[in-house]
Amino acid sequence: MQPKYQIQSFEEYQEKYKLAQENPEGFWAEVAEEFQWRKKWDSVCQWEFKTPDVKWFDGAKLNITENCLDRHLATRGNKLAIIWEPNDPRDRAIRLTYRELHEKVCQMANLLKKFGVKKGDRVCLYMPMVPELAIAVLAIARIGAIHSVVFAGFSAHALADRINDAQCNMVITSDGINRGNKQIPAKRVVDEALKTCPSVKTVLVKDCCGWTPHMEEGRDYWLDEEIETMSRVCQAEVMDAEDLLFILYTSGSTGKPKGVVHTCGGYMVYAAYSFSNVFQYQESDVYWCTADIGWITGHSYIVYGPLLNGATTVMFEGVPTFPDPGRFWQVCDKHGVNQFYTAPTAIRALMACGEDHVLSYSLDSIKVLGTVGEPINEEAWRWYHIHVGKEKCPIVDTWWQTETGGIMISGLGNHSPLNPTHAGYPLPGIQPILVDEKGNEITENEVEGLLCIKHPWPSMLRSTYGDHERCRITYFSHFENMYFTGDGAKRDKNGMYRIIGRVDDVINVSGHRMGTAEVENAINSNPHVVESAVVGYPHDIKGQGIYAYVITEEGCPNNENTRAEIVETVVHEIGKIAKPEKIQFVSGLPKTRSGKIMRRILRKVAEGTADNLGDTSTLLDPDVVEEIKNGYIG
Repeated sequence: MQPKYQIQSFEEYQEKYKLAQENPEGFWAEVAEEFQWRKKWDSVCQWEFKTPDVKWFDGAKLNITENCLDRHLATRGNKLAIIWEPNDPRDRAIRLTYRELHEKVCQMANLLKKFGVKKGDRVCLYMPMVPELAIAVLAIARIGAIHSVVFAGFSAHALADRINDAQCNMVITSDGINRGNKQIPAKRVVDEALKTCPSVKTVLVKDCCGWTPHMEEGRDYWLDEEIETMSRVCQAEVMDAEDLLFILYTSGSTGKPKGVVHTCGGYMVYAAYSFSNVFQYQESDVYWCTADIGWITGHSYIVYGPLLNGATTVMFEGVPTFPDPGRFWQVCDKHGVNQFYTAPTAIRALMACGEDHVLSYSLDSIKVLGTVGEPINEEAWRWYHIHVGKEKCPIVDTWWQTETGGIMISGLGNHSPLNPTHAGYPLPGIQPILVDEKGNEITENEVEGLLCIKHPWPSMLRSTYGDHERCRITYFSHFENMYFTGDGAKRDKNGMYRIIGRVDDVINVSGHRMGTAEVENAINSNPHVVESAVVGYPHDIKGQGIYAYVITEEGCPNNENTRAEIVETVVHEIGKIAKPEKIQFVSGLPKTRSGKIMRRILRKVAEGTADNLGDTSTLLDPDVVEEIKNGYIG
């Protein structure tokens, strides 16, 4: 029952890639034939990158949830769709078959309609990783409304910004959130946010902690009570392929979050296609992505990608270190996980906890490992390969963005070569190029340049919500007729891509451009280093010097000897040009809750301009910023 679009060998990959280059419309039309359409498309793709204006499968009619759920009922009705693993391992896991998930989505859809939500309305979700979050996402899509999931860790101010930008008329939340050994009051955050959100008329509250939060009469309702009487049948709204499916907010350089817009048809085709190929999912496999649905990784590779392929997908409520640092591996063994997809940040954190926690588990069910969110350093890659993959599992080091909607450059399970720290080759249908700073294409290998995409792909963003000009300026104005990713990359002698970090994270030392990821990879290879982050700062002679923030292992003396060792390691790995001028030892780094290091903050500290760092309340640990400021090396 594997889809025809799943590639079975590297030779087939090469054939498909060539075919997609020569005839992209024909290639994507063939992939799209695998899905259920109410009406086929009038044209496969119409596009221009100047304004930009991109349409995929224009004229087609569909509903993505019919492809996620309804079309599987005849053959996979009793197959597990979602396995929910709770925060506390002593609590019971929840298993939902495709038939049960379909019924719950219909009930939720009917509840939304009861409260007046209709096609085109925006609904905000601010929820923990519970089954109702995935159910609500699908229910919103089923009735033709637009979901805007906000990670349930953002502050009330950040939540209000996102609600107001999208003019949401409903919020779905919970009383609280179970996260490790903490409980977080989600409803209280929503109440604070809604003081400045007049568009919201209804709040549905899921009971997760058994609390009794403030409930505003006429606005707030308990989800479990309201949904009990709802019918388990709900016809799916017929959507145009280019109708909005969801808005997902990503941080912008202006400080105002930008709402990335994805549409129904093209996103569906690419999320399904990329999931099947990258993870090489087989019919009886159990797949687990550890991300939160509040991020694009959760949208594409917990909900839509797996369900479109009739897969069994694991949702995890907890954190990797609770009740101990072996939790990920305990869950893998418990549910027989075959594909495991997580972030380098998590891998490095677990590395620092020692090997005993991973060696206690067999992990013999795992066939494919994946990483997402940032380039993985070689030390973490090798630890992951040896201790989790037992040196028998391929690691797919996936490169993609919120804006791309799906994985763009990656290995394909066992069907492509592996090279530590290299994302690999583009998926068939993706046309990346490297350009110089003037936009001239660099065609040879063993080069470095700015990573652009020269031809549209089905899941690319269509706009930024309510501000199309911002979309044009951010992604399409740098180079003519190209989507600019904002990343620098290297292409090796075999044509494999290695992402070297955001262009604004590239340090120019004496005319030599170095990606922060490259320097960090060298620092992290020192046996005493747990994690690091580097930024550039003004240097009188070199233009920019390298300032490193370093977390060392417990018990390591943070003294000049250790600094000298780290410098020696970098010189050995890269050369004297990459030698950090300043090394500040820190206990933590300023990270978003998705694990992204906020280099903007580190850069300001390194430059000695840390007086105005803006709102740091949405960071994973805001207190670490003060420690970093106080330890500044002038």
